[in-house]
Amino acid sequence: MNFLLIGAGGREHALAWKLKESKLCDYLCIAPGNAGTALCGENINLGVTDFEAIKKVCLEKEIDIVIPGPEVPLVEGIVDFFKADSSLQDIAVIGPGKSGAQLEGSKAFAKAFMEKYQIPTASYNEFDASNFEEGKDYIKAQNLPIVLKADGLAAGKGVLICESHEQALDEFDQMIHDEKFGKASSKVVIEEFLDGIELSVFVLTDGKDYLVLPEAKDYKRIGEGDTGLNTGGMGAVSPVPFADKAFMDKIERQIIQPTIKGIQEDNLDYCGFIFLGLIKVDNAPYVIEYNCRMGDPETEIVIPRLENDLGELFDAVAKNQLAEHQIKTNPLSGVATIVVSGGYPGKYEKGLRIEIPEVHENEYVFYAGAIEKEGNIVTSGGRVMAASALGENLQEALQKSKALAEKIDFDKKYFRQDIGYEF
Repeated sequence: MNFLLIGAGGREHALAWKLKESKLCDYLCIAPGNAGTALCGENINLGVTDFEAIKKVCLEKEIDIVIPGPEVPLVEGIVDFFKADSSLQDIAVIGPGKSGAQLEGSKAFAKAFMEKYQIPTASYNEFDASNFEEGKDYIKAQNLPIVLKADGLAAGKGVLICESHEQALDEFDQMIHDEKFGKASSKVVIEEFLDGIELSVFVLTDGKDYLVLPEAKDYKRIGEGDTGLNTGGMGAVSPVPFADKAFMDKIERQIIQPTIKGIQEDNLDYCGFIFLGLIKVDNAPYVIEYNCRMGDPETEIVIPRLENDLGELFDAVAKNQLAEHQIKTNPLSGVATIVVSGGYPGKYEKGLRIEIPEVHENEYVFYAGAIEKEGNIVTSGGRVMAASALGENLQEALQKSKALAEKIDFDKKYFRQDIGYEF
């Protein structure tokens, strides 16, 4: 089979590495890819939402299955584009159509969906310019802190936790009237703050049946001990020690099953990944958000723990045969440490030459913001590489991951040395 993977980050390198191993994979191309994905298949330079260019590649390369890595092409309707074109209708796209992708593309849609199907989540209300004054009154009546979320996609920056009513009112005004997050914040969801510990759970579904992949916990803040500015993710661990079988059973019963039921009853066009951003509050799971794709950096440690043939799983999704499969998980623990450019998430230099170490068994280097230039691998983004490792326990995996991160070398590099610190 011929596969096209869309995207250019660490998540896509991990998926490409796993797909390359599949016994079903005859050819793999990645669009646009990075220096790491080039080791797994053919990179093709095109935009992730340039659907006409993607169509051309699919027909020229006789692609059987397309896997969009990031959310934007899904929210913008790549699945609908393929289904509407008779020349593309035999090509499977592993992801939801526009109707299903609203679970990530619209916070208000997702909250209403959870409310309808009694899926545990924080209490909320939604406001726009037409009921702005009501929104101000709602904020004043809330306990602190207060969570404000831009309704649409805001590149991971549209969630604000406000410690005072004054701050919340000011941010609300900026979001609605000053378009702080562009059109994404023309509608704002105001949410109760939930105090607990977070985790990510990944589900693969064909729209009818589902499989639960290994869970993970990521670390968003730049500083050790979870301090400082938010980032796209500084590392991840898997498995998550507090997510024992009893807790995972709760998640399946109270969240996953009603989510799949809701997708079916609302006739949402949905196959592919469901990423559940969850929080554990007093031993109960609550949904913080849905995503319609795999997470990054969680993918860079979940995929090394996945023992299934990924190509076979995607083929089963395409053929509605997922019920015939079971997830096989490596019992070892895993840690991914993200090595970033100095200054990230603020300003940082690009084009710095990277020295990449040899890897040994159960060690993996996944490229993110790294491209090839004049024969060298150089930095091209804030999050540069993931140093992933498996060990007998989280502490051993952390030590191996840190040692690998130390060996990835470029000027002004930085990484957190405390991923998994609370365990």
